[in-house]
Amino acid sequence: MKNILFVTSEAVPFIKTGGLADVAGSLPKYFNKEFYDVRVILPKYECMKFKEHLEYISNFYMYHNGRDRYVGIFRTIYNGVTYYFIDNEEYFSGNSPYGDWFWDLEKFCFFCRAALSALPVIGFKPQIVHCHDWQTGLVPVLLKDSFKGGEFYWDMKSIMTIHNLKFQGVWSLPVIKQFTGLSDYYFTPDKIEAYGDGNLLKGGIVYADKITTVSSSYAEEIKTPFYGEKMDGLIRARENDLVGIVNGIDYTDFDPETDNRIPVTYNVENFRTNKKKNKTALQKELGLEVNDKKFMIGIVSRLTDQKGLDLIACVMEQLCWGDTQMVILGTGDSKYESMFRYYADKYPDKVSANIYYSEDLSHKIYAASDAFLMPSLFEPCGLSQLMSLRYGTVPIVRETGGLRDTVWPYNEYEQTGTGFSFANYNAHEMLGIVDYAKHIYFDKKRDWNMIAQRAMEVDFSWSSSARKYEQLYDSMLGY
Repeated sequence: MKNILFVTSEAVPFIKTGGLADVAGSLPKYFNKEFYDVRVILPKYECMKFKEHLEYISNFYMYHNGRDRYVGIFRTIYNGVTYYFIDNEEYFSGNSPYGDWFWDLEKFCFFCRAALSALPVIGFKPQIVHCHDWQTGLVPVLLKDSFKGGEFYWDMKSIMTIHNLKFQGVWSLPVIKQFTGLSDYYFTPDKIEAYGDGNLLKGGIVYADKITTVSSSYAEEIKTPFYGEKMDGLIRARENDLVGIVNGIDYTDFDPETDNRIPVTYNVENFRTNKKKNKTALQKELGLEVNDKKFMIGIVSRLTDQKGLDLIACVMEQLCWGDTQMVILGTGDSKYESMFRYYADKYPDKVSANIYYSEDLSHKIYAASDAFLMPSLFEPCGLSQLMSLRYGTVPIVRETGGLRDTVWPYNEYEQTGTGFSFANYNAHEMLGIVDYAKHIYFDKKRDWNMIAQRAMEVDFSWSSSARKYEQLYDSMLGY
């Protein structure tokens, strides 16, 4: 049996702020349990769900940042996967897992050391510790430092997965030294120091045995200055240990044939008749003109520059032309929230701006829309396009990161492809591909339906991703 430990700051269904939680909470249950014992450890937040299901295991005190700190250990089993929780009310109280940057740095340094210290107490010895994002970047460093000499830890290997290189856990050197408890030896440009500051993610990248990112294209992109966030030199230096494995989605949660969140279920056989029923139901619910012949574009997103919202803002008026409707769901920068509200007021029968987040409404949008617009500036993997593919909602994306790896552009001469894409970060290039998609939808409806059918038949489930991680684990362990 190969023992693997996921160390993460969030995981569904317990606590979620973004895609990291989907990976850490969904991927473990798809490993072959005959050969892999994959467990997860995360903080026990005051604001998390299902606290009442946790079982107390033990506690101990650990020296951290000037004094002894309480470390409680809780456990639960969910979907056949064992989850451990590190408890400390001083660090993990509050109504959000993240808040003040300075405080987050201290508490996640505590969490990294506590998670490793808890392993002998719970009696689980992983062969590979799989770390996720900057919040766990200290773990690979500690495994090569204060934990290296112990008999329990000496042969543990580590993986650092970069979900988004933009977030790195950076503060001044004296502060990072204090929070990590590491010696001056580690604070040089070839280790944790970066441009005069301490950088926790850099520590993880330098000291992990392997590095993964969440798509093959993103693994290549972060070697370049534009996407590399000042770490491209380090990434190039470690490129032989870098692997891109695309994320998946849970095909039991996202299944148009069984989804109880949508008005009318459908599958690849009957979507041509049943999908439009979801469109008219959503039109009624949101106060749009009820007409199943309209071309409905869905957007479920954080409303930020990274997601390409500046491109949409540039041509929003033109996007609303013709027999087009747009349904937006999400929150973010006030300028984009205001922009969508403005167009919803101007075109109430064409634009619905839902400036909040609702899991139920997101499923309805995936099921009802004809196309899904995702023109990201950069996108390490992206999950929304995978969900839209699953629901036969044709994605229109920019060719970057995971969007390039998961959406194959339509070729009307070869009759191939699962969506539409454009290459340059340019508003009118995006508008051109949207107009081309509308042309196919209105004038070549059979071709459009074949694109949607191919989209529904492609496999981006976690099962596919899990097989690739299993191969990586086996290669690290010499199998």
